[in-house]
Amino acid sequence: MTDARDGYRLSFAPEDIDAQAAHAFLRGAYWCEGIPLATVERAIAHSLCIALHAGGAGQVGFARVVTDRATFAYLCDVYVLPPHRRRGLAAWMIDALLAHTDLQGLRRFMLFTRDAQALYAGHGFAPLATPQRGMEIVRPGLYLQPSPSP
Repeated sequence: MTDARDGYRLSFAPEDIDAQAAHAFLRGAYWCEGIPLATVERAIAHSLCIALHAGGAGQVGFARVVTDRATFAYLCDVYVLPPHRRRGLAAWMIDALLAHTDLQGLRRFMLFTRDAQALYAGHGFAPLATPQRGMEIVRPGLYLQPSPSP
């Protein structure tokens, strides 16, 4: 699927996903600071991704969904570069993802965000109904640690 509006284009096509552009943003993002390019490439290869392109500016936004495409999905790595924000582009990407054929009929669709709750609430996301059931292993700063020697 490719969709266009106001000089921007969305695409799910793997050949339209620029891992280096995604890495350029993600390596400084609070949720994955210092993430290596190889990790971003592997994550993209195993996820359903969408890219936002702006004319000659290349990829200016990105999001990916980790999913089994049957019961569960996790939305992550959503961004729009600062010069392109406040135009509804992130909402457009989320709408396109939520409408994707492979993401219909899922029992659970999750995400975590530090500061964009209002954006996601507008798409039907809500705080965890039973947070006491959820558990996690969190490793903040994982990518900033030296890699173990082989």
